[in-house]
Amino acid sequence: MDGFEKIELSSDLPVKTTPNPEAKSQTSRLELKSRFLKLGKVKNKKVGIGLLVVFMLFIVLIIIPGFLTYLSAKKTYAQVNATVDALKKQDIEATGKELKKTREALKDTQKKLNLLMVMRFIPGPNIYYNDARHMVNAGFYGLDAADVFVESVEPYADVLGLKGQGSFVGGSAEQRIETAVQTMGKVTPRIDDIAKSLKLAQKEIDHVNPNDYPAFIAGGKVRNGMTTMRTLATDGTKFIEDASPFIKVLPQLLGEKEEKKYFVLFQNDKELRPTGGFLTAYAIFRINKGVIKVDSSEDIYVLDNSISGKEKAPEPILKYLPKVPVLNLRDSNLSPDFQESMKEFRDLYGEADKYVDVDGIIAIDTHALVAAMEILGDVQVNGQTYTTKIDERCDCPQVIYELEEFAGIRVQYIRSDRKSIIGDLMLAIMNKAFQSSPKQYWGPLMQAMFSEIGQKHILFSLENKDAMEGLSAVNATGQIRDFEGDYFHLNEANFGGAKSNLFVDQSVLQEYTVGGNGVITKKVTVNYRNPHKPSNCNLEAENSLCLNAPWRNWFRVYVPKGAKLKDSSGSEVKMTTYEEFGKTVFEGFLTVRPLGIGKLTLEYTLPFKVEKGSPLPVMIQKQPGTAEDEYTIKLNGKQKQKFILDQDKEIELSL
Repeated sequence: MDGFEKIELSSDLPVKTTPNPEAKSQTSRLELKSRFLKLGKVKNKKVGIGLLVVFMLFIVLIIIPGFLTYLSAKKTYAQVNATVDALKKQDIEATGKELKKTREALKDTQKKLNLLMVMRFIPGPNIYYNDARHMVNAGFYGLDAADVFVESVEPYADVLGLKGQGSFVGGSAEQRIETAVQTMGKVTPRIDDIAKSLKLAQKEIDHVNPNDYPAFIAGGKVRNGMTTMRTLATDGTKFIEDASPFIKVLPQLLGEKEEKKYFVLFQNDKELRPTGGFLTAYAIFRINKGVIKVDSSEDIYVLDNSISGKEKAPEPILKYLPKVPVLNLRDSNLSPDFQESMKEFRDLYGEADKYVDVDGIIAIDTHALVAAMEILGDVQVNGQTYTTKIDERCDCPQVIYELEEFAGIRVQYIRSDRKSIIGDLMLAIMNKAFQSSPKQYWGPLMQAMFSEIGQKHILFSLENKDAMEGLSAVNATGQIRDFEGDYFHLNEANFGGAKSNLFVDQSVLQEYTVGGNGVITKKVTVNYRNPHKPSNCNLEAENSLCLNAPWRNWFRVYVPKGAKLKDSSGSEVKMTTYEEFGKTVFEGFLTVRPLGIGKLTLEYTLPFKVEKGSPLPVMIQKQPGTAEDEYTIKLNGKQKQKFILDQDKEIELSL
């Protein structure tokens, strides 16, 4: 175009512009942002590398060692189960081998756990790391105790009926027993080593708090497992410590150095009495270096008839058995405390013409006899076979029916024509047990008898104080126990003469109500039921012995001292209240007839108050001779516990 100069936009010549403050500021911001972005990229890169390093360290120091520790612990747990299985099978040799494997597995777990040492510096996870260390340490101490036990028992494997050759394989059963008892005295002191190791294990476990493990983890199994382990450790340690006096004197009691003599007293639990049953028969046996010989076995009436100048019967006998004016041996166990009853028994027995000085009294009932026969098999007595097979006549073992049929005879001229079946049966069972093969019977028999002791079907009253201390610790002395908290003991006596306890079922309901002032009201309901037809109680008629007849029940309820009775029903006599053995006692009497029912109710207040949410320890003490009584516990209308009372029961109620 004419008049215009052409301008090249691509010219390198500087172009003059007017300064713009806003543009300058924007440029500065862009430059600053660019710098920050560059710096951020550098920092992010460093952070990323740092996080990667931390993550790698986390994997190397925690994840991998943790996983390895988990696998090792899982393997150790499986090995522990293998050891327990070997022990359950009574295979002492296999148990020893499995214990060695368990120790090696636990060592591996310890090594793997050491790789996680960094966790002890991390708040929170350090709790679980330290718990794991304590549990591993407890495991080693437990293995130490187990090793001592196996080393101590292994030489007697054959004698004790355990799997394993043992050291006493030669000679007769009696010779092996004698050798074992003579050697036992050298082994029993090691009980202190076992107790020491268990105590150390308990201290380690006590460091672990189950509440540190939330209930939502594995459905509460971890917390419950920890709680159970603490309880087992405490109870196991206490058991060994308490029982050690008895264990240490056991060789002495078995006649290691000198012969011992014991009075075996049969309590007929089907005719229930305060310590377990009517005193029906007895046997006296000697034990020398573990070998038992039975001297005599007779009906208790024979022993009673050898006592002259008997004292007047106590009030309960005069009141409920008015045809019995004097105190007989067979009625001497009126105290619910077995040791107190045995003091009375010894005083009377000392006046008998047939008195024999003994080193102690061992009481057993029909439940223990049946338990022994279930292992030993049928027993022959005077040409008759006795078995544990169920007899339709009583829906009970045949041996029980035969025993009770004989025991039901009360007419002396009929009794005199018959042998003392109970005494003879006791003798036959004892002979079969001690003349049999240890490998075949003794292991199961010993286990069964330990179970019977725990259920109070076997009780001891020995002269040796150390032995009694140990037996008391394992609750084998039948004493009324002291307890801090709520206590309950129902003690009953069959004053009807018949064997009604063979037919009567009973259940006990205990209901707690906590008031706003902390006062606890307790209502106890005992329901009785006899669904069976009565026996023909004409004792002079042939084959018409009185087994099932009205149960005339003299009962006493032992509760905490100071409890106040508010109301009661069911007793046919006025309820009386008094104190005995540091307890308050409610006493009464009721009758339960064949094809009938009965009910006893007691309502009373406990002698102490509790705050809401506080725990209430409860002990229910079982009467010896009882077997299948059902107990239900309710708190403010809600059921908390339901169980069969087969041994003393301790529970804790959260109020």
